Amino acid sequence: MKLYFAPGACSLAVHIALREVGATFDAVSVDLAKSVTADGTDYRTIAPRGYVPLLQLDDGSRHTEASALLQYVADLDLQQRLIGAAGSARRLAVVEWLTFASTELHKVFSPWLWHKETAESTRQAVKDKLATRFAELDALLGTQPYLAGEYSVADAYAFTIVNWSNFLGLPLTKYPNLLAYMGRVSSRPAAQDALRAEGLLK
Repeated sequence: MKLYFAPGACSLAVHIALREVGATFDAVSVDLAKSVTADGTDYRTIAPRGYVPLLQLDDGSRHTEASALLQYVADLDLQQRLIGAAGSARRLAVVEWLTFASTELHKVFSPWLWHKETAESTRQAVKDKLATRFAELDALLGTQPYLAGEYSVADAYAFTIVNWSNFLGLPLTKYPNLLAYMGRVSSRPAAQDALRAEGLLK
């Protein structure tokens, strides 16, 4: 397999998950601003939409969308520890949180807070919505260590997106349980390895 990623982007979640399940894969860095891979290849010849993550399977097929890829990667582990068996309450909970991370975190942060041309009124509305979501997560994480109880691919996704607050200067000090959670996820060996591989840790 081959994972196309941009350091710190949502592809980090898939990168973490691949390491969690012990998958063998090559990681290819993409400069999204220039739309080129590390070797200078025009990334749009690989991914017409131009974004990451993109996972190329051993059969040559290419697939996108973080939440879909996270479910696929979780199922590479025959015990399905990161997602739960089909039809189980565990799987429903994990997929529910994957969807939450996708719609209520990822698509609130992005693209609004990343673009200078975003109106200040829009920025404030986005920050207000994120504050509501962070407060919800903080309350939940005061009662349990991870989103679906035990660690799952939903945590890899939520961690990756909430971590954008560091790049954007959004303090999490009002949310001590969320901060502690970020520390728990980032301290996992797979997360440490992925962060280091992406140049986000020294």
